[in-house]
Amino acid sequence: MTYAVKECFLTLQGEGAQSGSRAVFLRFAGCNLWSGREQDRATAQCSFCDTDFVGTDGDGGGKFATAAELADHAAAIWGDAERRLVVITGGEPMLQLDAALVEALHERGFRIAAESNGTLVATPGIDWLCVSPKGGTEVVQRSGNELKLVWPQAGIDPAALERWDFEHFLVQPMDCEERQAALDAAIQLAMERPRWRLSLQAHKVVGLP
Repeated sequence: MTYAVKECFLTLQGEGAQSGSRAVFLRFAGCNLWSGREQDRATAQCSFCDTDFVGTDGDGGGKFATAAELADHAAAIWGDAERRLVVITGGEPMLQLDAALVEALHERGFRIAAESNGTLVATPGIDWLCVSPKGGTEVVQRSGNELKLVWPQAGIDPAALERWDFEHFLVQPMDCEERQAALDAAIQLAMERPRWRLSLQAHKVVGLP
């Protein structure tokens, strides 16, 4: 298959349990919950996305004809340092992340982290899986390493999510116009339900992409 990549660059992971880790950030184009066009946002299943995942014109983006070609691209961006980590996201990465790419990245020494909305079954072989459920959608991937709840959201019960099979339960304030209210709500959830830990978008605080 041909892989459509919006952007691929070296940075620090800014969210979740692996926040602060050096990583190649590989963002696939396309999502199954929103077209990415502003005119469609109001009717999208996920209407609060803060990410541009349309096209292949971002930093390090493009179309890659084979898994080996894309894995080589990620390896070149990482360089010679050890402990290779690639964070695969989107959009929705499970639309494109397949067994061939997982194998190619592993062959080049990468540990693979992926961030998904959970509406598609995760590709086998991922080393660290983060699922971020969206209200009103059918989440079929209910196990992984990290559950990241963007909060507040209508149509989601945090208590019900606690029955899912994850190691880490993280609540992250929604990046919206009412930021302080979202932060207060996330803090309140973590205080009321101790299984949850507060996660902040550290890359935005320090000015990384």
